[in-house]
Amino acid sequence: MAISIPETELVERFVRSTGPGGQNVNKVATAVELRFDVAQSPSLPDAVRERLLSKRDRRVTNDGVLVISAQRFRTQERNREDARERLAAFVDSGLRAPKPRVATKPSRAAKERRLGAKRERGQTKRGRSQREWD
Repeated sequence: MAISIPETELVERFVRSTGPGGQNVNKVATAVELRFDVAQSPSLPDAVRERLLSKRDRRVTNDGVLVISAQRFRTQERNREDARERLAAFVDSGLRAPKPRVATKPSRAAKERRLGAKRERGQTKRGRSQREWD
């Protein structure tokens, strides 16, 4: 299932990039700040919206707005593409429901190996304290 997000739901703002780059960085606004309101978007199905909002992603604000900052490239156009690709990846991650975890128990052999390793480690440590230092 593919989800298409209309341009009207995206808010782009162009800002100056941080970091090294000389005069170009100081003059040209090449970094892109892309905002997408996940909580209010009519183009997202309810199940996908819930999954995306329940993620503990620091890019999503308390109001449910996803903020993507792209400044990896030197041109505004490349940063725009990068931001949109990252938005697509974020939305894709909400399409699939997570697989339910199946509880398992360690086997008897695994428990035995663990306890054996603990015993060995204890012996090593006991051996250290029983030495006499002259």
